[in-house]
Order: sequence, then C-alpha cells, then structure tokens
Amino acid sequence: MTSQITLRRPDDWHLHLRDGNMLRAVLPSTATHFARAIIMPNLVPPVVTSADAAGYRDRILSALPEGSIFEPLMTLYLTEQTDPDDVAAAHASGLIKAVKLYPAGATTNSASGVSHFDSVRPTLERMAEIGLPLCVHGEVTDSDIDIFDREAVFIDRVLDPIRRTTPGLRVVMEHITTSNAVDYARSQDETLGATITTHHLVINRNHILAGGIKPHYYCLPVAKREEHRLALRDAATSGEARFFLGTDSAPHTDANKLLPCGCAGCFTAPNTMSILAQAFEEDGALDKLEGFTSLNGPAFYGLPVNKETITLTKGDPVTYPSHVETPDGPVTVFDPGFDLNWRVE
Repeated sequence: MTSQITLRRPDDWHLHLRDGNMLRAVLPSTATHFARAIIMPNLVPPVVTSADAAGYRDRILSALPEGSIFEPLMTLYLTEQTDPDDVAAAHASGLIKAVKLYPAGATTNSASGVSHFDSVRPTLERMAEIGLPLCVHGEVTDSDIDIFDREAVFIDRVLDPIRRTTPGLRVVMEHITTSNAVDYARSQDETLGATITTHHLVINRNHILAGGIKPHYYCLPVAKREEHRLALRDAATSGEARFFLGTDSAPHTDANKLLPCGCAGCFTAPNTMSILAQAFEEDGALDKLEGFTSLNGPAFYGLPVNKETITLTKGDPVTYPSHVETPDGPVTVFDPGFDLNWRVE
C-alpha cells in the first residue's frame, strides 16, 4: 500500500487572493504548497488594464512571506470596453497569461462583466491570433434559468457559439460542475481545457442544503447532484490532459458568508493537497494526481513544469486550522467532512 508520494510542485489554475488585509492573510496558504497560480481579476474595481495588472502583481509579490517562491500569473477582466491592443501588449510583455470572461452578474464582483458577447468579439479574435487563453466562468444569468441548469445552458448558448466563430481561441472552462461540461470538454480538440475545484470533487448539493443550510459550502457555480460530482471525479482522476486543478479558493470573512445574502466561495487553499490525495486514493488513482495538479495545466498554458517537488505522506489524521484570521475577521477553512490522512511534508 502506498504511504508516500512525491510530485512536481503543483500549480493552481484558478485562485482568488483578494487584496489588502485579505490578500496578506490568505496568500501564505497558497504559497506554502503551490509554485504558481492564475490570479482572478475580480477586485473592486476590477483588473481591466495592463496597468491594473502590474499594480496588482506588485501588491501580491510584496505580500509574500519572506523566503517564499511563488509566481502570480496575472489575468485581465474582460469588459465590453476592453482594448484589444492593451491586451496584446500585456501578453507580449509577459505580464498576463489569460483574460477572464465573467457574464455580468454571474458571481462575486462580476457586475462589470459581459452582457453582450458580440461586443467583445474583436478582443477574442485578437486573443486567438496571439494564442492568449480565455478563462470562462460558464453560467448564464437569465432569471428564468434555474441556477442548477445555468452551466449547461451556457455551453449551448454562449460557449459553443464563441468557439465556432473564433477558430483557434484557447479556452479554459473554469470550475466545471456538471457531467454536461465533462462531456463537452471531452468532445472538443486540444484548444479547450477545463479546471475542476477541490470542493466540487467532494461535495454535492445535499451537503449544502440537507439537514440545514451550510453557508461555508455555498459557492458559484453551486454544487450539483451526486451524479455530476461523480462525473467530475472520473474526469479528474482519468489522467486526461484536458482536465487540471483550479481550486477556485475564494476567501470571505465569516461575517460576509453568514449575511442574509451571503457571499459565494469556499476557502480551500490550506488543505487542498491533502483532500486531493485522499480523493485520488479512494478512486485508485494516486498515479494520476501529479498529472492533475502539476503537469496538465502547464502543458495547456505552454509553461514549463516546476522543477521543485513536494512529498505527501499517509499516516495519522492531519488537522488544519479551522480559520485563518484577518484584521477584518476570521475566514473559515473548507471542511471536507472526512478525516485527512495525507500530510504535505
């Protein structure tokens, strides 16, 4: 029985670090285990220009604990006023690695997102020309579409038409949550990748709602039925290069999670690697863990694999702090609901 595994140091291809006090409090949790991360741009105000991205990158680097080796991979927030020339210049300089598409109103701080997708076509066409990936929050926001159906509808109404009309555009379907998304990803060519979160591999919608509302399990896209969770587990543990880790670790203070209209997001950065090792072991796929966390993402983004390694050892249950303290209040660490026996050494 395997009791120790060594992996190339992993990357996180979808991460929220926020800013200010929150950034300084949560960044160490990621920098401890991960070498790089695609940084989400949905600040207030959002990161929409190359100057915004450069400033945000500098704030992240200045918040790193002394001795940390971590590279933030910056993104721009796509709006209907985005300048394709600014995007191309930011890419050419190496400043950004992707552009993020939020449908307006889809999730936290997405009010500046896109409502009229034809208006961003010039930017998407330029991105296809220069090979810059588009990271997509894949949900429609129509009030008449059930929240559990919004990902599947987005694929049909928005994503597939964008890909058909913008040949060569590299797209990442972020934080997929349904068997529909898994099937669509598998049906496409190598220009389409998909990230899967830690929490969507271990919870379904019953975990949020059955026996009382669990606000710290509430995220967007919301967790779906068990059949969808199992489809995600199959995809993540399959070894297929199109699927890779994007934690979507999204910290909010407990006060903001527990409001009458609470914030969406699960803070998984501290214990992700232990959770994943447990899940992959359960599915007899520990040999596929390195591909999912450390190899497939760099291959899609055209980046080198990390030279450093991390080692996980199985033993007595490992515990993580239940909260990370910030000057604005505590942030609850995601609880997978089962013992974690894999420790990152």
